[in-house]
Amino acid sequence: MDNRAEVREFLVSRRAQVSPEQVGLPAGTTNRRVNGLRRSEVATLAGLSVEYYTRMERGAISGASPKVLESIARALCLDDAERAHLFDLAHAASPVARPPRRRTSKSFMPHESLQWALDAITAGPAFVRNGRMDLLAVNSLARAFYKDCYDMPGQPPNIARFTFLDERAYDFYPNWDAFAEVTVSILRTEAGRDPHNKELHDLIGELGTRSDEFRKRWGAHNVRHHGTGFKTFNHPIVGEMTLAFEGLEMAAEPGLTLTIYTAEPGSPSAERVQLLASWAASEYGNAARPASARTPADG
Repeated sequence: MDNRAEVREFLVSRRAQVSPEQVGLPAGTTNRRVNGLRRSEVATLAGLSVEYYTRMERGAISGASPKVLESIARALCLDDAERAHLFDLAHAASPVARPPRRRTSKSFMPHESLQWALDAITAGPAFVRNGRMDLLAVNSLARAFYKDCYDMPGQPPNIARFTFLDERAYDFYPNWDAFAEVTVSILRTEAGRDPHNKELHDLIGELGTRSDEFRKRWGAHNVRHHGTGFKTFNHPIVGEMTLAFEGLEMAAEPGLTLTIYTAEPGSPSAERVQLLASWAASEYGNAARPASARTPADG
């Protein structure tokens, strides 16, 4: 895959974010012609020749050794997610690189045991998503939690499409800007890991065409690991909830993440989760489960 433009834009964007003072270099004159570090400064910090680093920043990253990539990551003060993204870009540029095994939304069929496991989680929404943020398998609470995603045209329901293309997202996410940044960072990370994924590129193209907000954030080249924390939502049925979340990579299905939301026991948010569960039971019943996950006995 020719990903030289992606490599170039990522390295330039990271270099622009590091000040000379941050890495112990003199600031020099106040009229520096570049934001952040110069190429020569990155090369010095990484122990590389200016010519070699310049070739890499122009996209010629194929064949770079792990040692060289590590030295650039240190010079640019990359965090864990950015470092992993740099290695993913180098891997994708290799002529012998094999595309990672990823499940597309069309090919994924949840095992019956996976649906049983999701259904056993009754204290909060639990769902499986892929790197392009399709909802692939859910428990009844997650179906109710993301009800507006399921109301959008097109299948499967997709969190990124909802975030940027549905006006209801501005109400659902009280801090919409933060959720938008996270969403784009997840997609950018996945694009580095799985550059041959046509469904992913189709989604990115759709969002970039239809959403100025997405296009602006996509150009920042930010990436992140998104595994644990707290989020606040304003659900259209039960109101505001602050929930903890844990994202677990599925060893049996590379590229898929199991996410579980829970509320602090005894909190107002926990009461609202219980209300949501009651509403889901009355509104959906067995229909909350994907048709692919039901057994013949379910009808």
